[in-house]
Amino acid sequence: MDETGKRIIELLQTDGRKPFVSIAAEVGLSEGAVRQRVQKLIESGVMQIVAVTDPMVVGFTRQAMIGIRTRGDVGPIADALCAIPQVDYVVTTAGSFDLLVELVCEGDQELLDVLMTSIRTIPGVTDTETFVYLKLNKQHYDWGTR
Repeated sequence: MDETGKRIIELLQTDGRKPFVSIAAEVGLSEGAVRQRVQKLIESGVMQIVAVTDPMVVGFTRQAMIGIRTRGDVGPIADALCAIPQVDYVVTTAGSFDLLVELVCEGDQELLDVLMTSIRTIPGVTDTETFVYLKLNKQHYDWGTR
């Protein structure tokens, strides 16, 4: 990716609704060229443009990170986790857990249900540890492209 593409991403990370004409003026391209580059970045999966919410404000009162230990191939387990609607983040890791999964739930009962009936029942899951969020201290998406 060239420097212009990176700069477009950085500008959209700061303000996802920034007009293409404004971006064009900052990067030295036409509005149409910026529109085309953004479309290619989206279609190729390099970036998404989404509305980021505060889960607490929109009714999701419980968030948690689940550390998962497994046996065998983690790929199918990760795929099964990705299919759970309450799961918004799945990462394969090295260390004491094989996978880390973030859940966004409407409350403790939903968290318990997902943990007991959806996560722990996946073949190959051997152990879980739940880290309930008490406070979200920082969440940002403007870290740039470096």
